Amino acid sequence: MMARRPALAAALGALLLGPVPAIAQSAPDATATAELLREMKDRAEIEQLMWDYVAAIDGWNADAYAATFTEDGAFLGTKGHDALRKMVVDMKKSQDDRRANGDEIANMHHVMSNMNIEFVTPDHARVYYYHQTVFGNGLTPPPRVASVGRGVDDVVRVNGKWLIQNRNVAYQHPAPPGS
Repeated sequence: MMARRPALAAALGALLLGPVPAIAQSAPDATATAELLREMKDRAEIEQLMWDYVAAIDGWNADAYAATFTEDGAFLGTKGHDALRKMVVDMKKSQDDRRANGDEIANMHHVMSNMNIEFVTPDHARVYYYHQTVFGNGLTPPPRVASVGRGVDDVVRVNGKWLIQNRNVAYQHPAPPGS
């Protein structure tokens, strides 16, 4: 029995050592791991950027809204921080004026769903999504959907921070092949 143990130990050792090179070859190298972690961090930061955008516009915070864009960032035809800030200030003033005239204006809610982030380069990504703008204060009266559609935003990293370079809520996906 004693003679079998060294042979058994050698056989088990060979079995255990055999797969190790295959496992080591399939494991990602340090560079691939670092790239994966960077992309995961970037995705989280871009998702936070989109949340900050929605929170800023729904809260009528013109400064926070403009801060989600690059200095020359654009929302459809409105370009640059000053113009973007003015757009929000003007929209809020219009609603405030309508309220002062007795109109009942519900709260605005921007909804982005089915979001997909595509990295063009490590510092440039495209965010594809469906969007809705809904006005409502609960269930009574029923919420009103003001707009729906598809969007694609170009976001870029500027000084280590992700910002919107171009927001296009009028984007239409290309037609499927053969249609």
